[in-house]
Amino acid sequence: MKSKNINNTFRIGQMWLYLLLASLTIASSSCTKDFEDYNTDPTGINGAQLLPDNNIGAFFPNLQVSIFNSTRQQYQIMQNLNADCYSGYMMSNNPFNPDVNNMNYFLTDRWNSRVFTRIYGDVMGGVSNLAKQGLKTSKPDFWAIALILKVEAMHRVTDKFGPIPYSKVGDFVLNTPYDSQKDVYGLFFKQLDTAVTTLQTFVAATPTAKPFQKFDLVYSGDYNRWIKLANSLRLRLAIHIAKVDPAMAKIEGEKALSNTGQLLSASGDIAQVAGTGAYQNPLYGIAISYNDIRMGAAAESYLVGYNDPRLPKYFLPATDPLMVGTYKGIRIGSKIPAKPGYNGFSGLNTTASFTASAPMIMMTPAEVYFLKAEAALRNWTGAGDAKTNYESGITTSFSQWGVSNAAYVNDAISLPTGYADPKSALNNSARVSTVTIKWDPLASNELMLEKIITQKWIAMFPEGQEAWTEFRRTGYPKLFTVVTNNSNGTINTDIQIRRLAYPSTEYSTNGKELQIGLNLLGGPDDGGTRVWWDVNKPNF
Repeated sequence: MKSKNINNTFRIGQMWLYLLLASLTIASSSCTKDFEDYNTDPTGINGAQLLPDNNIGAFFPNLQVSIFNSTRQQYQIMQNLNADCYSGYMMSNNPFNPDVNNMNYFLTDRWNSRVFTRIYGDVMGGVSNLAKQGLKTSKPDFWAIALILKVEAMHRVTDKFGPIPYSKVGDFVLNTPYDSQKDVYGLFFKQLDTAVTTLQTFVAATPTAKPFQKFDLVYSGDYNRWIKLANSLRLRLAIHIAKVDPAMAKIEGEKALSNTGQLLSASGDIAQVAGTGAYQNPLYGIAISYNDIRMGAAAESYLVGYNDPRLPKYFLPATDPLMVGTYKGIRIGSKIPAKPGYNGFSGLNTTASFTASAPMIMMTPAEVYFLKAEAALRNWTGAGDAKTNYESGITTSFSQWGVSNAAYVNDAISLPTGYADPKSALNNSARVSTVTIKWDPLASNELMLEKIITQKWIAMFPEGQEAWTEFRRTGYPKLFTVVTNNSNGTINTDIQIRRLAYPSTEYSTNGKELQIGLNLLGGPDDGGTRVWWDVNKPNF
């Protein structure tokens, strides 16, 4: 990362300006600018600029790439330097600041505020203005896609922070109310209801029509696959809340499992954003242009320990003379010397898998099979057999990455490895898990869940946001703790980080409503407070 980019200080009210000016993004179909010289309230969306009906879809490409943000700088701040590392997938070889940053639990406001502000500006602002322009009635099928994208984007925000402004965004210029995370999830499910019903009605009436095709960076206008994505997203969100609200989780999960539109299942169903124009896969940019990311120690532990055939698809061998030809990750919170100290550790496979033009993956059929496996453990109707789903998740992931190993699913011997840092023994750790791969029908539900989530974690790579969510929700896969904890006691090293703190701009521009949000959160605004679905109780 270029220091002049990541160290830019946000001016007060930046997020609310994004929303205020989101309509300009619709008009231009270009990336939202930073607008750092303004001071307004970001939840106030007004002044929407109406577009001719035949141009209303022109904003959707930007809406889709904004799920992750298509620039390496924004993605690095929004996800790579938090969830991608907290999930155990990756760790930076850059000692930023130095060594006082997110990766050792010194939560960096100027980074984490972007997580909040960019999604509100680029997604919530856009969808709100599309609503104000009458898209719900003029093009209900387009509106259905907007709702799916909105849920996909905003569940990532609420899962990082907890309570957020959601139901009233766009209704106020100042002081936008917060919703509890439970209420936000309830709205997600209702919006997915609308989206699925609308698209199924459209397909039934005009089965061959593809009016969204020229704007669609995910499914080339195929509404049947958008329906599958919406159902799969519902199942994901239902599983998220299985511990905190098992009744609602079961209702919503079974609704997803029984819908005639089905779930993601075939290789062509992968939900991924293939860019347009100047798009570049942001992971490629972080790895190549910034040279700022490496394999995480946890990824090494599981992938090397299991002799997983996906390992060379995800990462490149180390080049450092101390470990040349092996795969070597960096443990989170390690004291990193200035470059090139850890540059020779394993980087992302940017030559084949994460190239400049590679799409960004939102959700895969493999993840859905693992969701169904857990749903089966929880006795949800329509989930099928846990073992069959578990093994299908593994083989479907193998197919996605073009690898094979028939013996893998029957391996009852291989274990995750411990971690040894050839540059500093201070970072070493014994293995933290002894879970094996082969399904054991006589095991406890807890052990079977550990198997499911561990393999799900491997299969979802590189989507660190969902991987971090699943770790917080279940405790799996077991991850190495931070070597150095700079949270000043707000985050327990063994429990690990649970959320991000609200940005300082929220205190200065929406402070009254934020205080209500903090009451809904139920704990201090730091990385140690659990979000609603992250309840401290057994999984079963």
